[in-house]
Amino acid sequence: MTIAYPVVFTQTKDKKDTVLVYIPDFNGATEGYGIADAIRMARDYIGCSLYSKDESEYPVPSTLSDIDIKKTEFYSSGESLISIVDVDVDEYRKKLDNKPVRRNVSLPNWLNKKANEAHINVSRVLQEALIDRLA
Repeated sequence: MTIAYPVVFTQTKDKKDTVLVYIPDFNGATEGYGIADAIRMARDYIGCSLYSKDESEYPVPSTLSDIDIKKTEFYSSGESLISIVDVDVDEYRKKLDNKPVRRNVSLPNWLNKKANEAHINVSRVLQEALIDRLA
């Protein structure tokens, strides 16, 4: 599922090309060095905030007209603008929720012996097959 939120980017005038990022619907902030990095950081902040939540718990995205840029956190720190940042929450789940889960798998004895003789990691083969089948 892809969801989009408004984000306020404030370009500072420092030597590092720092862009301050405020995400009103999360009352959260981050920063990046240059606009591309700032967008990546905003997407990461939103994705990390949502990946473990149920869809019904996601904050409702504000409309652009709901946000008064002059009242945002970093307005006095430079030139600010509002943009939309989208996040594929399913991709964040895949990236972040990768703790191992133990499953029992039954194999014929002859197949298990062959796998052991060939030094095949059965868990890895099963993971790869499931990824190929489901992704």
